[in-house]
Amino acid sequence: MSQLIVENLSIHYSKGVKALDNVSLAVNKGECVGIVGESGSGKSTLAKVLVGLQPYKVGHITFEGSQIVPKKKESLREYRRQVQMVFQDANSTLNPKLPIWRSVLEPLDNFKEVQPLFINREEASRKELAMSLLEMVGLETHLLERFPGELSGGQKQRVSIARALSLEPGLLICDEPTASLDVTVQKQILQLLKELQEKTEMTILFISHDIRAVTFLCNHLIVLKDGLVVDRFRLEDLYLSNRHEYTKALIKAASF
Repeated sequence: MSQLIVENLSIHYSKGVKALDNVSLAVNKGECVGIVGESGSGKSTLAKVLVGLQPYKVGHITFEGSQIVPKKKESLREYRRQVQMVFQDANSTLNPKLPIWRSVLEPLDNFKEVQPLFINREEASRKELAMSLLEMVGLETHLLERFPGELSGGQKQRVSIARALSLEPGLLICDEPTASLDVTVQKQILQLLKELQEKTEMTILFISHDIRAVTFLCNHLIVLKDGLVVDRFRLEDLYLSNRHEYTKALIKAASF
């Protein structure tokens, strides 16, 4: 049974602009699925819909067997605990006035009933919780008292990943998480996500314009163009002759 099912999702803006056009996809538990396409393909709109930041009227989203109704607050709260997101710009998710340890704990502060398996929340202090989360993403604990402005881009993205992991989500959505980083740091973040996915067996939906990043991390690929799903395939089928022409163009542009 699929963990996440999106059926016939459409979002149309004024003047006939279609951000998403009858998009359907299914993601199984423990899979790492890549959504790839150029700017304007609908990738980020899809991500925002899936985490409840963008409303929709046409289509259905089912998670863990339950349909997610956009206006039903009780089901949305549990869904938002289970589905976390790592954004492209870590600066937009970290309060510049809060030390890192407090930023990392914000999701747990919002869901006080959550007992993460990585530590005994009742016995650990707040800073010990934050320390455990930083260690999970390869950050040194002396950064606890630092502020976002004192960290590098890669460190801030690791903090964002730690925040998302704090609730032990069933699904982690990554929306262009490496796009603003230099090549060396991109590789480090991708390797971190790969290791975390293998260790925790959580489901990852990785969204990117860079097909190289997607093929490094993901076993299944879905290609979006102008709001439409134009191709979907397993990684080992990347070079088959029946790939969509747009997929072939993305591969060629990436200089594999």
